[in-house]
Formats: sequence, structure tokens, C-alpha cells
Amino acid sequence: MSYALKNTPETLNDTIQKAKQGNQIAFSILLDWFWNDVYGFQLKRTRNENDAEDISIQTFSKAFDKIQSFDESYVFKTWLITISKNIHIDLVRKRKKDILNTHSGNTDAAKKVLDDAPTVEDRLITEQNLATLLGHIKKLKPHYREIINLRYFQELSYAAIAEQLNEPMNNVKVKLLRAKKLLSQSIKGS
Repeated sequence: MSYALKNTPETLNDTIQKAKQGNQIAFSILLDWFWNDVYGFQLKRTRNENDAEDISIQTFSKAFDKIQSFDESYVFKTWLITISKNIHIDLVRKRKKDILNTHSGNTDAAKKVLDDAPTVEDRLITEQNLATLLGHIKKLKPHYREIINLRYFQELSYAAIAEQLNEPMNNVKVKLLRAKKLLSQSIKGS
């Protein structure tokens, strides 16, 4: 299937079916077709480009993870927007909770400052954790290892990674999300 295909009900349904079967190209096509809708929706809600982008990435990640549960009697775009809206609500709740915790914990803040200085044991644990993490990263497929390396070890922006890999930025974001999920599963499985 080509990216140039128009988003008609027939091609959309075919693409959704292919995505349900795990077809990566179908996921990319759905992302390309609906990214602007979800991002635009969140930009209006959050009035913050970074939040809108983060929520949009989380939306597609969650939607692709749950694509099997999508009921074709509903509109796909509406399903995505609903997921996006719920993620935004969760983010707002978390931020409010964090603010409340910050204000109520001022006496604990002084204690925390004293406890934050890393000990020799802390440094040793950090080094061991890094070695373990690198071991899990090495288990990933090469294209996932590469994208994690570019983003977290070379600290490149999404745009720079997209340019280096010669891929659309949306694909880079989704690949990075998948890589992080696979890495998380690998770590939890050990």
C-alpha cells in the first residue's frame, strides 16, 4: 500500500485490518493520515506544542497497542480523539496531584536535599543498572537499538533523527515509542 493513497472509507478499513494483523506499513499510514487531527486537537486543548506532541505520540502508541479492540462500527478518528482526550485528562490530574504534593511536602524537602547526595553505593548501583540496561538494549533489533542510541545517548532531536535516518519524523516518534516498550518488556521479563 502506498502513502499516496487517499483516505477513503474503503482504504481506511483495509488499512485498519492490516494494522490489526501487525502490518507496520499500515500503522505508518494511519499515523500519517491522522497525526494532524490528533495533534491539532491537542494543540487547541493544551495550547502547548510540547504537550500536544507528547500526548499525540502517547495516543498513537496506545491506539496501536489496542488496535485489536477497535470496533469498525465506530469512526477511527473519533476513537483516536477519545484516547487522546483521556490521556490529556490523566496528564492534568497527575500535574494537579504533583502540585499538591509539592506544596504539602515543604518540610520533607529539606530532609530530601540532605539525602540526595549520592553515596559510593549509589554510584555502584547506578553503574550496575547502566550495564544491565545496555545489555537489554543489545537484545533489541538493530533499528530499535539505533533509534534509542540516537535519542538517549547522542541526545539528538526528533528532527535530527528523522534527517539522519531519512524517515518522516512521525515514524521516528512511533519507532522510539515501540523501542521503549520493547525495552521495558525486556527489563520486566528479566
